[in-house]
Amino acid sequence: MLFDCAIIGGGPAGLSAALVLGRARRKTALFDNNKPRNAVTRETHGFLTRDGASPEQLRQAAHEDIAKYASVQFYRDAVTEIRKEPNAFAVHSSEGEVVRSRKIILATGLREYLPSIPGLRECYGSSLFSCPYCDGWEQRDRPLVVIAEKEDSAYHLAKTAHQWSKDLLLCTNGVHLRERWQREMKANAIVWRKAPVQALEHRDGMLERVVFEDGDSVPRSGGFVATDWVQSSMLGESLGCKLNERGGIETDDYGRTSVEGVFAAGDAAVIAPAQLIVAAAEGSRAAMGVNGDLIHESFAGG
Repeated sequence: MLFDCAIIGGGPAGLSAALVLGRARRKTALFDNNKPRNAVTRETHGFLTRDGASPEQLRQAAHEDIAKYASVQFYRDAVTEIRKEPNAFAVHSSEGEVVRSRKIILATGLREYLPSIPGLRECYGSSLFSCPYCDGWEQRDRPLVVIAEKEDSAYHLAKTAHQWSKDLLLCTNGVHLRERWQREMKANAIVWRKAPVQALEHRDGMLERVVFEDGDSVPRSGGFVATDWVQSSMLGESLGCKLNERGGIETDDYGRTSVEGVFAAGDAAVIAPAQLIVAAAEGSRAAMGVNGDLIHESFAGG
């Protein structure tokens, strides 16, 4: 079978694209190895009508929606390679299956790297988060820590988190903060500590105290951490897709990449803001781009 589109990635972008293409009567293959970036998250927020749902609940609801459209076929497998053929793309899976498709949507998402601080990974997703817009409401008015090891990230994340809590401790783990930003932190009652963090004390992932290498410690009950994001898959690079200045796959307004027939959607293209509702919208837009191009290629006189 020759599919109209193969979607790589079963997060909100890929699932949204599959729904749109299914409703457009397109033969669609959706590859999902069930390893989402937000697997540590207990609740998702900011997604209209699903605020507070778990990532698994969102995925289950999306699968039920898509199952109504028989033209969408699920492959619960990882994609290892995509090869360009004269009139199609050959999608190779880790199970040895090969699926051929006229178009590709890369919705492979990002991989997060956290600062190397003992206790941080255990707290991440329970009491420490990366996005104030996703989890700030639940942290409101509490004594929070903001952890960031890059100067720009430290300044902007602390300034943003200040909207939800006025009791902030900014930790840059040995990184200096420019004088002007130090003054702004002080003027807004944000305590800045340059001293390296030795560990985060917690109980079952719930942060209790930030311990510094100089022996000092400060009680905190939650907070935010700046993460580094990289592409979780090299498929875009292997196909020759250009990247933008932030490391995302470069696309036009309908998700088209620099490689003809290849589209990208979600965090892999947008990078930030990394919100589920944004990723879902990007998946919908890329699917419309795919369908529009397929219509143009097959329509008489097109």
